[in-house]
Amino acid sequence: MLPGDSPPTTRRIIHIDMDAFYASVEQRDDPDLRGRAVAVGRGEGRGVVAAASYEARRFGVRSAMPSRTALRHCPDLVFVPPRFDVYRAVSRQIHAVFARYTALIQPLSLDEASLDVSGTYRDYGSATQVARLIRAAIFEETGLTASAGISYNRFLAKLASDHRKPNGQFVITPQMGPGFAAALRVEQFHGIGPATRARMNALGIFTGADLRDAPIDVLKRHFGKAAAFYAAIARGIDDRPVVADTVRKSLGTETTFERDLSDWNEARNVLEDLCAKLWRLRTARAISGRTLVLKIKYADFRSVTRTRSESRAIATEEMMRDQALVLLRMFFPLDRPIRLMGVTLTGLEGNSGENLAQMTLFDDSTC
Repeated sequence: MLPGDSPPTTRRIIHIDMDAFYASVEQRDDPDLRGRAVAVGRGEGRGVVAAASYEARRFGVRSAMPSRTALRHCPDLVFVPPRFDVYRAVSRQIHAVFARYTALIQPLSLDEASLDVSGTYRDYGSATQVARLIRAAIFEETGLTASAGISYNRFLAKLASDHRKPNGQFVITPQMGPGFAAALRVEQFHGIGPATRARMNALGIFTGADLRDAPIDVLKRHFGKAAAFYAAIARGIDDRPVVADTVRKSLGTETTFERDLSDWNEARNVLEDLCAKLWRLRTARAISGRTLVLKIKYADFRSVTRTRSESRAIATEEMMRDQALVLLRMFFPLDRPIRLMGVTLTGLEGNSGENLAQMTLFDDSTC
């Protein structure tokens, strides 16, 4: 059980996050790449970094960074093309390890999942020991390292998994949870992106403690339905269950700009990069969709969406990009600057043609 934790009803959640997954697979399979700064992605033209090794991250290279920017940060950066079929196969190996310890597994991506071991951890002595066994088995069977966070809810387990990266684990007990959350900067909270952070900072909210102490009516006025969730996580409270076998009804990616955009060429370049990223996500998950949704959030926080559907699944990255550009043209000329742009694929089907429903995945990054 978690150290210092006696209540029998407390959940035991483990968050497993593979370390630099795509890049680590490439370094595992090609000895010449080991110890070198590696980026998975397209290095020429307007390519972007899909993943970066820890050696590359030391130079400031990050996922979703334009390739040209990454090369300025690290001139010796080695680009390798992604191999999503290999990543999916390794992911299946990893999830098979999870299944030995619990049936309550909520995959979040190919390399990340939440596990509820509340009903099984006693067989191994503690949730901490379960995490150690899982990480050891993953390394033995794949040659890859994983980090783990162990806590009494999903929010804190996710935060804990980042605390000892790479190849480590960290426990946040019920006694530690409220203080741990209070000490964080709000941008460290999973789900608070650059735009929300800026709005909180404008209200004088910079830390979890500031968020905890903010009047709930002020939070509701500025953040609507999300206010209750923000107030809860600032206190280390998260009642969301681990939901097994969740499937997606949409797949999307969006970016919040450091400065608002008004120029067509800049907006087009951002949209093309988003489409490239969405196509990689779609390929990695072996799904397809018929409907594309473009979301625009203006500088005044007003959001508008435009949708385009096809009779059959979008078959190529070029087709996705062309459809997205048709939607973007509907917004121009602009009557106000844009602060956020996102593109989403819906009407999803798996490889066998089955419809997928119930969960939306968004990857919120900063441009």
